[in-house]
Amino acid sequence: MMVVTADQVLLAAPRGFCAGVEMAIKALATMVRTFPAPVYCYHEIVHNQEVVRRFEEQGVVFVDSIDEVPEGSPIMLSAHGSAPDVVADAEATGSFMVNSVCPLVTKVHHEVRVRTKKGYRVIYVGHEGHEEAVGTMAVAPNAIHRVESVEEVAALPDFDEPLALLAQTTLSHRDWSDVADAARERFPDMWFPGRSDLCFATTNRQSALLSFVERCDTMVVIGSPNSSNTLALAKLATESGCEQVLRVNGADELPDGITGVVGVTAGASAPEELVEEVIAKLAPTDGVSELRVVDEDEYFPPPPPIRDLLTALASAASVTLGGSTVDGIGADRHVDASQVLARL
Repeated sequence: MMVVTADQVLLAAPRGFCAGVEMAIKALATMVRTFPAPVYCYHEIVHNQEVVRRFEEQGVVFVDSIDEVPEGSPIMLSAHGSAPDVVADAEATGSFMVNSVCPLVTKVHHEVRVRTKKGYRVIYVGHEGHEEAVGTMAVAPNAIHRVESVEEVAALPDFDEPLALLAQTTLSHRDWSDVADAARERFPDMWFPGRSDLCFATTNRQSALLSFVERCDTMVVIGSPNSSNTLALAKLATESGCEQVLRVNGADELPDGITGVVGVTAGASAPEELVEEVIAKLAPTDGVSELRVVDEDEYFPPPPPIRDLLTALASAASVTLGGSTVDGIGADRHVDASQVLARL
């Protein structure tokens, strides 16, 4: 029987959780600790099967419509961003509502609002059906046109209005650049933001992979199949000429017979423990070398309702018990979300 025994593992850094995922997971963990089950979450909090499973074990119910949430229940909205009507319905339904949308997605929503109020039409580069794209397009549904290929840019009508070019934050640079170049060539006067909409964490993880993928016989990308940035990493490895690219949810999906130099990275919603389990199964005879291209120190603070909740809990504990019993983990930037998941 063949076994998994790699010669060496080259480990990408950065990898795994980004600042937005860290914020969302810690916020939902705070709600789980505070409210009796069930706590409801509109869509998956992040696109990772293991993260979702952990929260389901703690009584979180993931729904695809606010209509599924009983009135007066605590509600969280996912990190991918939600349509304005979903936000309004959640505020009206929930006893406590937290929007854990990533601030980078909020920036794109803001750009859509600003541009369309000024009379622009928006060309939005994004994947059909992806939750982030759906939420962003709902901000101005009558003034936004989604494309994800050069051919779709060519098929757009001529416009009398000024145009703006925006993007889904989790696109790969290659997916974005070809379409953006085609759009700029066809509509040379279009507006686009001075700073790219692409998520810095997505870009950093792609840069890390590119720094060593040519040295790998196999590239293992850890993450779920509905994670856009995970799929972008796997696609990038394939396009870079790696002979074998494996996108896996975890170590149990690794096939037998992996040998040689193996690269390992993880999408922005994959917990570090999955990386550790994959490396343990690969059991590299020549060890693990972490290859870092940049240090990430970005931090997104908890959403305002979570900050207010933690303050209120700490104050109540101080008055009734003479000291705080609240761990404050939802606001502690020095505690990783992977650790928070492990403690649930």
